[in-house]
Amino acid sequence: MYKLRVTSEFSAAHNLREYKGKCEALHGHNWKVEVVIAAKNANRQGLVVDFHEIKKMVKAVLEELDHSYLNQRDYFKKHNPTSENLAKYIFDEIKAQIPSKKIRLQEVTVWESDQCSATYSR
Repeated sequence: MYKLRVTSEFSAAHNLREYKGKCEALHGHNWKVEVVIAAKNANRQGLVVDFHEIKKMVKAVLEELDHSYLNQRDYFKKHNPTSENLAKYIFDEIKAQIPSKKIRLQEVTVWESDQCSATYSR
C-alpha cells in the first residue's frame, strides 16, 4: 500500500458553541492540514498520483476557508466548528474531487496548534 501525504495551512476564526470555557469566545488559529491519499498500485511511471494534483485539491478547499469566520459557513452553522468537524468537512470536500477509483482519500488531520490535532478517516 502506498500513502502520499501533503500538508498545507490556512488561517481562520471560530468560536465553539455550547462550550464552557475560553474557546466559546471568538478566536483564531493558524490551522495546519495533512491529507493522506492511499493506493495499492503505482502507475507505469511509478506514481500513484502527481503531488501537484493532490495540492490542487487541497488548495481549492482551504482557499474557501482561509481568513474566514468558520461559524458563518453553511456547514458550520449546523456543525460546531471543532477541529474534529473541520477535519471531516475537509475530508468530504476533498473526497468529492477525487476522480479515480484507483486512489482513495485515507485521512485528514487538522492541527489547531503544534500540540493538538484531530484526524478524520473512513
